[in-house]
Amino acid sequence: MIKILVAGLPGHMAATFSKHALKEKEIDVINFSITGANTEIEKFDIEGRMFCLIKANDKEGIDKLFEQNKPTIVVDYTEPHAAEKNIELYCRKKVHFVMGTTGVASSRFSDQIKDSNISAVIAPNMGKQIVAFQAMLEYVANHFPNSFTGYTLTIRESHQKGKLDTSGTARAMVGYFKKLGIKFEESDIITYREPEEQIKLGVPREHLSGHGWHTYSLTSADESVHFEITHNVNGRDIYAKGTIDSIFYLNKKIKQGIKGRIFSMADVLTDS
Repeated sequence: MIKILVAGLPGHMAATFSKHALKEKEIDVINFSITGANTEIEKFDIEGRMFCLIKANDKEGIDKLFEQNKPTIVVDYTEPHAAEKNIELYCRKKVHFVMGTTGVASSRFSDQIKDSNISAVIAPNMGKQIVAFQAMLEYVANHFPNSFTGYTLTIRESHQKGKLDTSGTARAMVGYFKKLGIKFEESDIITYREPEEQIKLGVPREHLSGHGWHTYSLTSADESVHFEITHNVNGRDIYAKGTIDSIFYLNKKIKQGIKGRIFSMADVLTDS
């Protein structure tokens, strides 16, 4: 059994992942979760399982949590400002982790993770199919650079109102488009967080609280040619399923004795 500790409950993504993890026969989910310092509730119910919430600033409680439960892997779906502090915590506790929180610069922690002798999967997007799509664009950018020189680009992304940062997927795509010869900055990404605007885009009302819609539009200088690439995700299941795969992947690497490494979702896909 792979013993899992979830960080981020009662957040939506942490809760969605937990629902999927509880159905896995090879995964044992610990009935505790690391939560934000401002979380008002102390317990959270998922599928009839009650999770006790330990605040991130409760050092004694956190120490006791790790000492008594000894998780194999922590799955982190917290907020960007908390995730980097959590990486330092996992390194101190020498616990491997999977992090799906966006906005984390994993390169900043490569030396610390290596020195801690742990390994991790860090990915701004845990959706396998979306990562595969990104890999296709990366291939085109690397093999056919500047093939879209002179084109203009518009990137639109829509996520639930509670998402604080610009989409990590959209930001990652900017680099590929630049290689294709297009002048564009991350600050040019158009974000939608207001429900009324999202409804006008076509987002179903039932998914306003959880979705990821992206559109990349490319137009030639004389406007005679137009390309448009869209990937729309309703709900969070795609990310939860990818996280499950990343757990099995990381556990396999742990058993192989591989330590001090940061893996990406592309690594998980390649070895699937």
